Amino acid sequence: MPEAESPLDDLPGDLMIWVLIVSELLVFGAALAAFLGVRLTDPSGFAAAQDHLHRATAGVNTIILVTSGWLAALGARGMEHGRIARARWQLVAAAALGVLFLVIKGSEYADKAAHGIGIETHPFFTFYYLVTGFHAAHVVAGVLVLLLVAARARPHEVEAGAAFWHMVDLVWVLVFPVIYLLR
Repeated sequence: MPEAESPLDDLPGDLMIWVLIVSELLVFGAALAAFLGVRLTDPSGFAAAQDHLHRATAGVNTIILVTSGWLAALGARGMEHGRIARARWQLVAAAALGVLFLVIKGSEYADKAAHGIGIETHPFFTFYYLVTGFHAAHVVAGVLVLLLVAARARPHEVEAGAAFWHMVDLVWVLVFPVIYLLR
């Protein structure tokens, strides 16, 4: 007798990548909730600290990361349809945009350091560095995953790698407005 299909069978990648993705989303969600909770205790201080951020640069970084996610999705689709060479280039381009994101984020950190703004300057910056730094670590991991799955060129693995990369995108799409825009 054939085994009954599970709704989990239709997930891209396998169950463990989704356990990882959901757990990471919960961690980032908790961090953003804590940020918003602490912000309630000092809204004017948070607003003043936020004024030291470069919103336009963060907006450009958002476009870069979302474009990278689009390229990863194209790469995953191409891999499914046997367009391996093209899919590899799309995955490598997605990874390259991830590196560009990190370069821009690094220049933002350098600018803050040059102005004497550190993790202990204000609670806003404690959260800023912890949340964006943790996200940057995920970008590094995602870039490595994209390069690895591009090299191996196995559709199931590419799906899982692209799913992880989309989680990185999604987290930034949540972090950007909360840290940079919310007044």
